[in-house]
Amino acid sequence: MQIRHTPIKGCFIIQPKIFKDERGYLYESFNKKQFERLTGQCVNFVQDNQSISSKGVLRGLHFQKGDFAQAKLVRVTKGAVQDVVVDLRPNSKTFGNHFSIELTEENKSQLFIPRGLANGFLTLKDDTIFTYKCDNYYNKVSEAGIIYNDPDLDIKWDIINQDFIISDKDLSLPTLKSLDL
Repeated sequence: MQIRHTPIKGCFIIQPKIFKDERGYLYESFNKKQFERLTGQCVNFVQDNQSISSKGVLRGLHFQKGDFAQAKLVRVTKGAVQDVVVDLRPNSKTFGNHFSIELTEENKSQLFIPRGLANGFLTLKDDTIFTYKCDNYYNKVSEAGIIYNDPDLDIKWDIINQDFIISDKDLSLPTLKSLDL
């Protein structure tokens, strides 16, 4: 496994070592000892989630507040997404900054998202399967988010001139400026 730093402290791109032969491929999608050694992060994942989405679905930008904040390890097992994270940690040097990466079934890249960041993704292919590990349990009362088109964030989504498929709940999310952190 290789680790690459992103512009947001504590957020890492993880590239697994892939073993290919005439039968196909094999790779270790997570190894706690290697992860902790390479990132310096001690994370105990307790919940795995998976979604399937059509091309053009935009989910997020979501996060859990307070005692239910979550670190996540996200990846795509089928299809492709543009994954975006936003730093919401008030004392962070990169507070309010965002980072974007394409995660695909071909590149097998994963993104580690520490607690205190919002996460969202736009599906770039039909029937995309997005999976993620969380280090804390979901709590409905603690869920929060930021609107995907916040003008201050100015996120450049990879699909343009298309009507995104977005839930009513996500369309009613506030801007970063109006959040109560």
